[in-house]
Amino acid sequence: MAQINPVVGDIAGNAKRILSWTAKAKRAGAQLVLFPELTITGYPPEDLLLKPGFIDDNLKALKSLARKITGITAIIGFVDRDADIFNAAAIVHNGKIAGIYHKMYLPNYGVFDEQRYFQAGTTPLNFVLNGVTIGVGICEDIWYPEGPARIQSLAGAELIVNLNASPYHMGKAALREEMLITRARDNEVMIAYNNTVGGQDELVFDGRGLVIDEKGSILARGRAFEEDLILTDIDIDHIHMARQHDPRRRELKRSTPADAVRLIELPAIKRKLRPPAIPKTKAIPLEEAEEVLQALILGTRDYVRKNGFTHVAVGLSGGIDSALVAAIASFALGSDKITCVAMPSRYTSKASVVDAEKLAKNLGIKLLTVSIEPAFNQYLKMMKGPFKGLKPNKAEENMQARIRGNILMALSNKFGWLVLTTGNKSEMSVGYATLYGDMAGGFAVIKDVPKTLVYAVSEHINKRAGKTLIPARILTKAPTAELRPNQTDQDTLPPYEILDKVLKAYVEDDKSSDEIAAMGFRKAIVKKIARMVDLSEYKRRQAPPGIKITPKGLGKDRRMPITNRYSDKSK
Repeated sequence: MAQINPVVGDIAGNAKRILSWTAKAKRAGAQLVLFPELTITGYPPEDLLLKPGFIDDNLKALKSLARKITGITAIIGFVDRDADIFNAAAIVHNGKIAGIYHKMYLPNYGVFDEQRYFQAGTTPLNFVLNGVTIGVGICEDIWYPEGPARIQSLAGAELIVNLNASPYHMGKAALREEMLITRARDNEVMIAYNNTVGGQDELVFDGRGLVIDEKGSILARGRAFEEDLILTDIDIDHIHMARQHDPRRRELKRSTPADAVRLIELPAIKRKLRPPAIPKTKAIPLEEAEEVLQALILGTRDYVRKNGFTHVAVGLSGGIDSALVAAIASFALGSDKITCVAMPSRYTSKASVVDAEKLAKNLGIKLLTVSIEPAFNQYLKMMKGPFKGLKPNKAEENMQARIRGNILMALSNKFGWLVLTTGNKSEMSVGYATLYGDMAGGFAVIKDVPKTLVYAVSEHINKRAGKTLIPARILTKAPTAELRPNQTDQDTLPPYEILDKVLKAYVEDDKSSDEIAAMGFRKAIVKKIARMVDLSEYKRRQAPPGIKITPKGLGKDRRMPITNRYSDKSK
C-alpha cells in the first residue's frame, strides 16, 4: 500500500508520485500496489470537479500512467466520466486499464459533499489476480455492514482492498480500526485499508493504513502522519478453512444472485526474480497529545508549502496560545522559516516580555519587537472627539488588537510572509477574538484546539523535548489578553475546564441547554455560553481556515446560518 501525500489539482505531480511509488513497490517484490482515493486529483477536489477540463486532464493522466505501469498491478483512485462523473478506482494491469470500479456509498455529512459532485456506483467489483479473488472498495463503502464488502466476499473475494481519503480527528483511528476488524470478521475476509496522508486546507489525513486478516488480527500498519510503503504478504488458505466451517455463509451465498458482482480475470504476471524479504517495520501507537501535535505539524507544514509560502510570522504575546503556535511552526518548517513579533503596549507585563523572549530563544526563532504605543496613542487622540464623555470599553481594547493585526499584515505584505493566527477553539466559539485584530492572518493553526487541550499539548512538547521549550510561567500564569489593567480571561469567561465541557456538549454534540445543565452545569452559565456561541457566528465566518482536530470543527463541519433567530426552548 502506497500511503502517499498528493496535492489537490497537481495532476501531473500526482502522476509522477504514483509512478515513483509504483517503482518502489515493484522493487520490493509486490504483485499488487494500492493508492489512496482520488490519488490523481487529490482529495477533496471540491468545485474543481465542475470544470470539464479538470476531468479531462485527470483521465489523460490515468491513460498515460496505465501505459507506463507494467510488471505489477496497481489500483489507482481517479475521477471517471460516463454520462455523469464518479469517484472511481482503476485496475491498471500490464500497461492497460483492466477494469474500473465506481464508489457506491457517497458520504454527505461533516466535511464531505460527495453527493454534490458524484453519481453513485451500482455494482460491486471483484477481480482475480494470480488465483486470488480481490474486491475493490472506496472509503465509505467499507463502513456499511451490508455494503459492497458483504456481497463481494459472498461472491468469492478473499481480500478486499479499500482506497481512502479519511480525514483525521481525535479518536477516529481507534473507531476506524474497530470497524475494520468487525468487517473482516463478519465477512471472513482480509482487508487492506490504504489511507492518504497530508494536509489539505483545514483537513489533515493521518495515513495509518491497515492490513487485517479474517480473524481481525492486524498484519501490518502504516505510519501516522507520514508517507509510507506498507508491505505485507497475505496467505488466503486460512480463509478457505474458516469459510468451510461456517454453515451460515452457505445460506447467504444461496440467496446472492450470481450476477450481483462484476468479475474480471487478469492474466498472471510472471516474476523474474524472487522477491526480497519484507522489512519489519513497527508503527508505534500515539498518545492523544502526541497525535494532536503531529496533526498540527503536518497540517501547518502542508498548508504553508503547498500554497507556495516559504516563511511565516507569529505575533508572540508571552501567552500560551502564541507559544504553542510558534512551537508548531518551528517543528513544521524549521526555526529559520519563522519570525515572531512581540508588540507590547502599556498593559503588557514585564513577565510577558521576558517569557516571549525566552520562548524565542529556546526555539531558535528570530524575534522582532514593535511597540504599539505610538499608534495606540494616536488612535486615542483621533477618537477623542467621537468618544467624548464615554468610559473606555471594548473599543479601546480592540484598537490594540487591530493595531497588532496591521503590523503583522504590513510585515506579511512587505516580505511575503504568511501570518499564522493564534486563537484557539474555546475563544473562537464564544467570540473572544477581534475581527481584523488577532483574527488577521492566513492560517489559524489551533482554531479547532480547545484551551484545555492547548495546555495539554504545550506540556507534552516540553516532555517530548526532555527540556523546557515553552517557559514554565507561560504554562502556569492566568490566561490574559492584556488589553486593560489586571485583565484575565476569567473576568468574562467561565474557567476553561468548565467552558470547554459546555462547548463540547453544545457545539460538537448539539445538546440543548436543559441537557447540558442536567450534566451538572449551572443553567445560567450554559445559557450565557450558548448565546455567546450563537452571536459569534458572523466572526467565525470571517476567520482564516484552520486545522480540524475535534470530531466537529469550526469550519465545514458546523454550518450555521449567520442570520438566525432560533434558540432552543430550554427555560
